[in-house]
Amino acid sequence: MAPRHYPTISQRRFGAELRRLRDAAGISAPTAAERLGADRTMISNIEAGRFGISEERLRRIASIYECDNPELINSLAAMTGGRKKGWWDEYRGKIPSDFLDVAELEHHAHSLRTLQTAHIPGLFQTEDHARALFDLFVPALPRLEVELRIAQRLARHIVIAGTPGVPYVGLIHEAALRMRTGGRRVAKEQLRRLLEESERPNVRLLVIPFTAEGFPMAGDTMMYVSAANPHLDTVEVDSPIGAVFFDSPTQLANFRRRLDLVEQVALNPSESRDLILEISGNL
Repeated sequence: MAPRHYPTISQRRFGAELRRLRDAAGISAPTAAERLGADRTMISNIEAGRFGISEERLRRIASIYECDNPELINSLAAMTGGRKKGWWDEYRGKIPSDFLDVAELEHHAHSLRTLQTAHIPGLFQTEDHARALFDLFVPALPRLEVELRIAQRLARHIVIAGTPGVPYVGLIHEAALRMRTGGRRVAKEQLRRLLEESERPNVRLLVIPFTAEGFPMAGDTMMYVSAANPHLDTVEVDSPIGAVFFDSPTQLANFRRRLDLVEQVALNPSESRDLILEISGNL
């Protein structure tokens, strides 16, 4: 079996969950491989996402680990076998891999919650807004890469606009709405797009007003990706060096709690729309 040189986020997530099950069982990787009748390095390669496995082998491994969660085992089984390429794969090797990881997470999401304090959510950005953002990079990006990044970002919108659209809750700070990225015309058009998107039945946009007296993760940009099985949820947080991913049960619980607290200080959907309209009217 040829190893994968660049495992995708789903492949790495699959491996991380198997490692978590093995740790819970108190079994070393060499011991697990021995019981499976496989090469001693196979388990570590599977857990790193470098090797794929069949559903049959996955269920054998789960039996060795004495996993008593059939729902989780079935969810993991659905992730085995050959990987079907997604639309984002056409950008592989052309733009940063974490852009593709985010698109893959969104594609497989059961629901999404995001927090943006300085930017408009990528799923709702207009072409002009996205171009203005990428044009701010220092040092400047090559023009071809800018166009590829824009095309990939716009394509992500299918997650929301598809049938059925993924349920989405977007927490946006008022500062992001007032930032005139690209100038007045671009900013006004971007706010108009937000208002249109907020009317979708699967979308809730909640604005955190300047009057909010502080909230967790102020200054952060993050996305909570809920899977069909909660054990397979993933959190993505933006950083200066790219996306950082979290998936341990404790981390996931803390991020859910933080987002719940942020929602408590945000305006409701109707009030949020009114504020977006007010800001747009003043441009």
